[in-house]
Amino acid sequence: MKRRNLLKGATSIACLAALPRSAVAKAFEVTRTDAEWKARLTDLEYKVMRKEGTERAFSSPLNDEKRAGVFACKGCDLPLYDASTKYDSGTGWPSFWQPLENAVETKPDRKLLVVRTEVHCRRCGSHLGHVFNDGPPPTGKRHCLNGVSLVFKAA
Repeated sequence: MKRRNLLKGATSIACLAALPRSAVAKAFEVTRTDAEWKARLTDLEYKVMRKEGTERAFSSPLNDEKRAGVFACKGCDLPLYDASTKYDSGTGWPSFWQPLENAVETKPDRKLLVVRTEVHCRRCGSHLGHVFNDGPPPTGKRHCLNGVSLVFKAA
């Protein structure tokens, strides 16, 4: 490979790495334009679900939801978490120790000084929250989620 081509390739990779993650995001089964997302979501939902923001702690009524049912993605209605895996983490956000099978995906989040694990809907890519390793048995995981990213469906 010629030196000039090698430098072009390295420059292209560096440029991609510098782009916001949403600019190089994978293709999801459910896709909408930015305008379509803005039209269907409130400002806060859009900020959290599409721009990876966070709602204020203790602001979601779903934090206190205790009925049997399923928590689904607000963006595409995919069932994500069974209510039986929800627990009170004391953090102020709905928390679960396990998602439903094939419901969520994760990726590294490097926005803070430490690398966290972001969790998002595997079907539409909506940002849900983060996964931590301080949850209860049997998984030891805490899926700490934004209530505005979820819809509760009672059983």
